[in-house]
Amino acid sequence: VEMEAQSWRIPLLLLVTLILMIKLGHFQRWEGFQEKPMSKQNMNSTLHFFIQSYNNASNDTYLFQVQKLIRSQMQLTTGVEYLVTVKIGRTKCKKGTGRSTSCPMQSNKLKKSLICTSLIYTVPWVNYYQLWNNSCQDS
Repeated sequence: VEMEAQSWRIPLLLLVTLILMIKLGHFQRWEGFQEKPMSKQNMNSTLHFFIQSYNNASNDTYLFQVQKLIRSQMQLTTGVEYLVTVKIGRTKCKKGTGRSTSCPMQSNKLKKSLICTSLIYTVPWVNYYQLWNNSCQDS
């Protein structure tokens, strides 16, 4: 029974939020992606989710870190969709060491940087994130 209640929590919360937005007059026509700066909190949590997803899917022995946010666009839907372009780099920390922050970047022959463009769907007020699309190329 607890599992069933758990599975309805997010959709129910989204429905309640949507109804409140309509009643309070905050519902606007979706206008596609716009160049709007992310709040520092949303940027940090969205980029943290992105790099965790990237590292989990990567076959690389080493962890990567975001080096620079190049571009950020957002679109309001049932949540917030962020289209971000970031530069990431290979660190000296290996996967499975438990360290994922403050790792020094590789500087020798193992140095590698990528430019990644990702579409991330988020419902920030319930701390929900999903990586919808990602493509990376050597920089």
